[in-house]
Amino acid sequence: MAPSVERIAAASVAVALAVLALKAGAWWLTGSVALLADALESVVNVAAAVAAFFAIRLSALPPDANHPYGHAKAEYFSSVLEGALIVVAAVLILQQAWGAWISPRAPDQAPVGLAVSALATGLNAAWAALLFRRGRTARSPALLADARHLLADVVTSLGVLLGVALVALTGILRLDPILAALTALNILFSGWRLMRESVGGLMDEAVAPEALSRIRDLVGRSAQGAIEAHDLRTRHSGRFTFVEFHLVVPGAMSVDEAHAICDRVEAALKEELGTAVITIHVEPEGKAKHRGVVVL
Repeated sequence: MAPSVERIAAASVAVALAVLALKAGAWWLTGSVALLADALESVVNVAAAVAAFFAIRLSALPPDANHPYGHAKAEYFSSVLEGALIVVAAVLILQQAWGAWISPRAPDQAPVGLAVSALATGLNAAWAALLFRRGRTARSPALLADARHLLADVVTSLGVLLGVALVALTGILRLDPILAALTALNILFSGWRLMRESVGGLMDEAVAPEALSRIRDLVGRSAQGAIEAHDLRTRHSGRFTFVEFHLVVPGAMSVDEAHAICDRVEAALKEELGTAVITIHVEPEGKAKHRGVVVL
């Protein structure tokens, strides 16, 4: 995993700081509470990027005596933290929105502030696209969580830009706090979904049904010489996919022959899944359950 993933995570911190500076500048120029809400979300982005960087470094450590299965789950803690920070940001935004609802005011220097905010949004969009691409390639929950959060931030920012422009054009001042409140609700949903996915990883949820179907098909096609596979179980841990099952072989088959089948199955699964940990328990035909994966 690579130093390249660590470098991307470190660059995410720099990008988040740059976006925060731009959005804070847009708010300072205009005084818009909606743009303040957008800037507050960027504070969360900075904290999340820092957490993701350290989580990725920790997850890359090799297994040791206290962590024989490695440290890959550290990335999920980063994602849970990011979700919690999003909730905090949403509460702060709602407070600011209520104050602006009670005492509305027109934004200052709206064109300049909107241009600065648009630049920040464009930077976020480009970086989110890169994180999605690299996160999927590296199977990194931390990078993918950061990408999803940035994408939600981009969508929110576009809405805020449109709304602040409408406030400046129409003079309807209470559009500003309404937009801020909608921003808060949107990122609350984003934070809930992020925490739900991360907790699923910590709780060893099985792979998605489509992925499980591909695994079953690969086992059935690559285990020629065996009789069946049963008790198939899967889970994710960071960028790793864990697969384990029982493989039933003819009773007269030698250990070497059974081992060759296992090697073939492992190679097929690793080609499909990338970083995978596979455990196969070989059993004689008397242990067949006549259910599970039938070998073709």
